[in-house]
Amino acid sequence: MLKFLMMMMFMIPLCFMKKNYWIIQNFLFIIIFMFIGYGFYQSYWGNLSYFMGCDLLSYGLILLSFWICSLMYMASESVYKSNFYKNYFSFMILILLILLYFTFSSMNLFMFYLFFESSLIPTLFLIIGWGYQPERLQAGVYLLFYTLLASLPLLVGIFFIYEDSSILSMYMFSNLNYMNFLMYLCMIMAFLVKMPMFLVHLWLPKAHVEAPVSGSMILAGILLKLGGYGLLRIFNCLVFLGMKFNYLWVSISLIGGVLVSFICLRQTDLKSLIAYSSVAHMGMVLSGLMTMNYWGYCGSYTLMIAHGLCSSGLFCLANISYERLGSRSLLINKGLMNFMPSMALWWFLLSSSNMAAPPSLNLLGEISLLNSVISWSWVSMIALALLSFFSAAYTLYLFSFSQHGKIYSGSYSCSMGFTREYLLMVLHWFPLNLLILKSESCMLWL
Repeated sequence: MLKFLMMMMFMIPLCFMKKNYWIIQNFLFIIIFMFIGYGFYQSYWGNLSYFMGCDLLSYGLILLSFWICSLMYMASESVYKSNFYKNYFSFMILILLILLYFTFSSMNLFMFYLFFESSLIPTLFLIIGWGYQPERLQAGVYLLFYTLLASLPLLVGIFFIYEDSSILSMYMFSNLNYMNFLMYLCMIMAFLVKMPMFLVHLWLPKAHVEAPVSGSMILAGILLKLGGYGLLRIFNCLVFLGMKFNYLWVSISLIGGVLVSFICLRQTDLKSLIAYSSVAHMGMVLSGLMTMNYWGYCGSYTLMIAHGLCSSGLFCLANISYERLGSRSLLINKGLMNFMPSMALWWFLLSSSNMAAPPSLNLLGEISLLNSVISWSWVSMIALALLSFFSAAYTLYLFSFSQHGKIYSGSYSCSMGFTREYLLMVLHWFPLNLLILKSESCMLWL
């Protein structure tokens, strides 16, 4: 695991040399293919180094981090063209990637906490430094305080575990079992905010709307997955408490998912709509994960990876329209099928994945989450049916409103995409729809 870290460390000086923007991206792709070829397909911890290791759960999320970060360079060409502190920009992305790599490969719970928190800082800099509106400062404060406030109890909980059992290695957690409700709350609250669960989700739409496209991609692609990853790890030592109290979070997530779907249906801002749809999807992930059965664990992991690719791709599409029309409003982004005919295909493909149409990985994740939640309690079928229906409804609303209708008279008559943008879309959509062919790595990792 340390060799990949060293490769990323040695890429840092490249950020501050002239004309090296694309070289960094090429190097990241080289790392990705090395990492894939390395093949960590095992359900136990392997490739151990000083405090880092990798099992299948970490492997998928590290790979996703590499993938999304290398695509962030491709999506943010406007930073490169306008020469807007592009060296610092690539430095920020690289530091964020290194911190995420640390987070997912830490085997020590305290180390995990340390990097889980520090990944917040580069994200904050991305939003405040390269965001679009002056409200980005408020969004940054929201992001910081929501996350930090909920994370402090987690630190206390980690200290308690260490004091009580002298074990902080995640591999040994199955030997522990705590029966303290306060401890349970402390340990999971940070991850619920990071997911984000309905009721503590307000920082997310704000951060998304103000962030540059790279900030949105990393937020939707990776940072929301930190919460799910943390929960999957931490529930090993909270099994009994989880079985006793998890009904609370499942019900909040399912009802919240339906309510957020209603909120999606009345958004006029493209980015805001995609951000709220993330909250609805994460609600589903959370409810499946909280049922603590096999289907739920595997389904939540699958949907996390699928949502990372799909949501990130939709944010890229919203940004492509934004760069042409200078607005994210659905009132101006109308009739894009006439304006950018070849992009309409990508809008369609990613929207269909967003509403879990076959053959996307989202479908596999959602089917297995439906299984897990309904087997947990069949009453939840009502909320799940509504959630699935409205998920399709707001995605259709997003697609039909943006692609059809009368084109806004203030825009040019036609605009083709760049090759870079088509490549960006292919690299989001291709893994999303091909991974279902090799889905045993998602569904058989326990």
